[in-house]
Amino acid sequence: MHPAPHETEHLVIIGNGMAGHRLVEALLKRSDHPARITVIGDESAAAYNRILLSPWLAGEMERDALTLREAAWYADHGIELVLGERVTSIGRAERRLTTDAGRTFDYHRLVLATGSRPTMPDVPGIELRGVHGFRDLEDVATLTEAAEQGGHAVVIGGGLLGLEAAEGLRKTGQSKGPSLDVSLLQRSSRLMNRQLDATAAGLLEAELVSRGLRIHTEARLAALEGNEAGRVVAVHLEDGRRLAADCVVVAAGITPNAELGQRAGLDVDRAIVVDDTLTTSDASIHALGECCQFEGTTYGLVEPIWRQVEVLAAVLCGDDVAGFREQPSATKLKISGISLFAFGPIEADPDHDVLAYHDPEQGDYRRLLLRAGRLEGAILYGDTDMGPWLFTQAQAGSDLTACRQALLLGSADANALLEANDSDPAQRPVKEAA
Repeated sequence: MHPAPHETEHLVIIGNGMAGHRLVEALLKRSDHPARITVIGDESAAAYNRILLSPWLAGEMERDALTLREAAWYADHGIELVLGERVTSIGRAERRLTTDAGRTFDYHRLVLATGSRPTMPDVPGIELRGVHGFRDLEDVATLTEAAEQGGHAVVIGGGLLGLEAAEGLRKTGQSKGPSLDVSLLQRSSRLMNRQLDATAAGLLEAELVSRGLRIHTEARLAALEGNEAGRVVAVHLEDGRRLAADCVVVAAGITPNAELGQRAGLDVDRAIVVDDTLTTSDASIHALGECCQFEGTTYGLVEPIWRQVEVLAAVLCGDDVAGFREQPSATKLKISGISLFAFGPIEADPDHDVLAYHDPEQGDYRRLLLRAGRLEGAILYGDTDMGPWLFTQAQAGSDLTACRQALLLGSADANALLEANDSDPAQRPVKEAA
C-alpha cells in the first residue's frame, strides 16, 4: 500500500497534455490530494483537446473550443503551471528536475505524461521542409497555411489520424485560397485495416473519393524528393509512381516520448515500463498515457488512458486500489458526415456465427461476430446508434441467443427480447455443471 500524502508532499507532473490534465482534474476532486502540484508543459499553450485538432483543421470549430482549461484556472486551484519549458533531466537520487530554461524543481512524487510524437518513416528526404506531423497546435497552424497555398498535399497513413488529417486538409483547401489536391497513401489493401473488413473499408473509401480525396492503397513509400531549396516537391512509391507534393503529412503511427525516462535510468522498452499502479522501476516515479507501457502494450486511445488516470489518482492519494488492467476498446471515426463504430476481431474464424446487413443505397453496413451466442466483434458503418449497446453486451459476455434475430435491427428490439427471455424461467438456457 502506498503511503498517504503528507501535507507538504510535492507532486510534479511532466506534461500538460490530455493525460496530464485529466490527472489534475481527477486529483482536485479529492480532498486528500497532494498539497502541492506543479505541472510542466513544453508547449506554450495550456492543455487542449488533441482529438479536436482535425475538426479545427477542417474549419468546423474555433481554436477556443479546444482549450480544456485556461492558465488562470490552474492558479485559481493553487496549481503551479509552467509552460514553454522542457524538462531535460531527472536527478532521481536528489529528486530534482532541471528544465531547458535552467530552472530546477524538487519533487516527492513525479508523473511522466510526456505523450508521443509522429513516427517518421526511415526514407530519404524525410527531413525536407514541407514534411509535417499532425500532433499539435503548431502542426495545424502550419497545415492550414499550406492548405491556403493550394497545390498538392500527400498524407501518409490510412488509419484514424491519417484519414482525419486528409479530410481536414481537403475541407480547408476547399474553403480557402487556390485549389488543393489531397492524396492519401495506405500501405495496406484497405483503409483502417486494423478495424474494418473489406466491405466497410470499401464504403469508407468510396465516400472519401466522392468528396475529392485521392486514395492510394498498397502504396509503400520509397523516398521524398526535394528541390534545390531543400523543400519537398514529390513522393516516390516503391512501385515507381511519383506523386507531386508541396506538403507531406506523416500520420502513420506514434512513437512514445520515453527518452526522458530512459536518461533517468528507468526501465524502458518501447515506452516507459509501468506496473498495474502505473509505477515505474522507481517507486516515486509514475508514467501515464502514451509514454507508458504496461504488460507489453502501449497506448494511443483515450479510453484506456482515462482508466489509467483513475487508478493513478487513487494511488497518489494513498488508496489501496485494484490495479490497471487491459480491456477492449471501441473505435470511432471523427470525420463529419461519416459514422463508424468497430470493436473486436476483424476477420471471422470457422467457429464464428456471422450476422451481416448491407444496404448500399443508404450506405449502411453492419456485421457481427458471435461465438456460442456471445458477441466478440462488430463493425457498424452508417447507422452506428446500436454500437455502444453492442459493446456493452460484448464486455458483459451476455448470451444473446434469445435476441439473435433482432441484433441487426436495433438495440431496443434486441434488449426487449433479452429482457423477455430473462423474465421467463422456462426460456433461460440451462447451465452445464462444471
